[in-house]
Amino acid sequence: MRRLLPLLLLWATHSLAEQPVLRFSVAESWSMPLMRVEGDKPVEGLLFDLMQAIAREAGVRPEYHVLARLRLQEAMVSGDIDVRCYVSPQWFHDRPGNYVWSIPLIHQRDVLVGGAGEVSPTRPEQLAPQAIGTVLGYAYSTLQPLFEQGRLHREDSRSQLLALQKLHAGRYLHAVSNELSLQWFNHSLPAGQQLQVLAVLEEQELGCMVRSDPAVPTQGVLRALVRIKQTGEIERISQRYGAAGVCRECRSAKAVMM
Repeated sequence: MRRLLPLLLLWATHSLAEQPVLRFSVAESWSMPLMRVEGDKPVEGLLFDLMQAIAREAGVRPEYHVLARLRLQEAMVSGDIDVRCYVSPQWFHDRPGNYVWSIPLIHQRDVLVGGAGEVSPTRPEQLAPQAIGTVLGYAYSTLQPLFEQGRLHREDSRSQLLALQKLHAGRYLHAVSNELSLQWFNHSLPAGQQLQVLAVLEEQELGCMVRSDPAVPTQGVLRALVRIKQTGEIERISQRYGAAGVCRECRSAKAVMM
């Protein structure tokens, strides 16, 4: 038995080495529950678990590239990444031609957030001129006309977490956040200190983009994403991080399969 264990370990290591590498992009602006990064390596989060599931299902070895959001487009154009997830067609004016869209995977809501004492629904155009907490490199189409008119001003942070922390500390009165990050942030706060949703700004269906190249198992990855959604794996991953319901079609797809 003692002789067998080293052989099994050597076989497993050799098998992993033979698997093709799939390079996933990770935006450094992501925060939990989407992703937690330590030493330039993702270690947990909804998107990390999703990428791990994609790699397992497609039979590839994942490699993670942590990039500033403003560098993601450049990395796609230069072919430095193979898969970019948590992205919407609405975010692109000119999509790189050598990437293929997956099916929609996650439903996201971007919300206007106020402090703990602000509970009345508020539309952005009702706000007095002020700075709004935003994330560097993110586009906010519903707020852009107000930015251009000078009625609102961006105050960018490097991550969604930092934007919410500044709001909680009183650095500004309002911020924009995806609903998942806001729920995660509020979870650690007493009820009386939790940040409040004042308005829904946008709703989007997010998926992945896979590089179309002979060196990349593009169709295998796209099929893996379909299976992950149909089997309810995305829903189970989201529940793990207290984000149930982000995949609106997952339950019905699973029901059809059964």
